[in-house]
Amino acid sequence: MLKISKKSNIIYYKYIINMKELKAKILIADDDKAYLLVLKQGFLKGGFDVTTVENGHEALIAAKKEKFDLIIFDIAMPEIGGVAAAKKLKDLEINVPIIFLTNLKDAEHIGEAVEAVVNTDYIIKSDISVESLVERVKNKLNIK
Repeated sequence: MLKISKKSNIIYYKYIINMKELKAKILIADDDKAYLLVLKQGFLKGGFDVTTVENGHEALIAAKKEKFDLIIFDIAMPEIGGVAAAKKLKDLEINVPIIFLTNLKDAEHIGEAVEAVVNTDYIIKSDISVESLVERVKNKLNIK
């Protein structure tokens, strides 16, 4: 008969809990389907649980249904853009870290996004690789 000590059980359960904790849930909202697929594949490869949507309206629906660890918004999307969606999340008291990932480089859009959400990142798509973005999200969520 195999006898397992209490200490062994604690280590085993701790291992199972840590394995579940590695899958941070992120939501990515971008109307560029090809880029959305590239992002999804990169974050899946990085160990994330990924949900993707194509506009801010769908992002709001998803954020009301599920709790996400982080949301990535494109700014210019049909129906509801990223900044407007982020403001609505704030109004709904859904507090989640947000990263704006966009091609818009002008001061007006940057200022509007930064004012909409405290402690946000504003990243220009052409300035970052998917791999670097995944690492940046890991750092923001304190994932090693």
